[in-house]
Amino acid sequence: MNGRMYSSLCDRDYWAEAARQFSSPRMLAVCAMFIALRSALSWLYIPLTDALRIQFTFFITALGASIYGPLMALAEGFLSDTIGFFLMPSGGYFPGYTLNAMLASLFYALFFYRRQLSVLRIFAAKFTVNLVVNVLLGALWSALLYGKGYLYTVTASILKNVVLLPLETAVMVLVFRAVHPLLTRLALIPAQARSAIPWIARKGVQRQ
Repeated sequence: MNGRMYSSLCDRDYWAEAARQFSSPRMLAVCAMFIALRSALSWLYIPLTDALRIQFTFFITALGASIYGPLMALAEGFLSDTIGFFLMPSGGYFPGYTLNAMLASLFYALFFYRRQLSVLRIFAAKFTVNLVVNVLLGALWSALLYGKGYLYTVTASILKNVVLLPLETAVMVLVFRAVHPLLTRLALIPAQARSAIPWIARKGVQRQ
């Protein structure tokens, strides 16, 4: 596996490496595993209103995207949402939610794939997904489906996502810190990322 880290999304090698993931049987198998996990857990949520719910798949989505990159993440988001719907159908199929699933996977990959991680970067990724996917687009789909005004749905969505943002960020940090050593041993992420995500500065450990 190419162990290079990238500081810019404009690097052509970054996108070339992301495209090569589709030719790796191992990476395809890893992606299939995350699709199965995300699809199986997609029905687990806490309903707040008819239009708002708390999902539990965000850290699985983020972790998978950090491994196989933005292009495969788009495919994973599409397949996960579609398969999840057919496993546990709820109402009619709505493509807007499939778009949300794809964009969430894409944003996580752009922040995490071959990038040096930190608590700030994880927070920024979750903030972006919450704002663009959950609030702006999610409120639009809810307004269209449930006949409520966009201002009403976007206000309710902002409140929910603002409250959840610190907790979701903390969960993602803990998951990444716990799983990264295993991922580096399996050569699924570059070794340089192993000591990333400093929670508290430690003596003798240099921040990256």
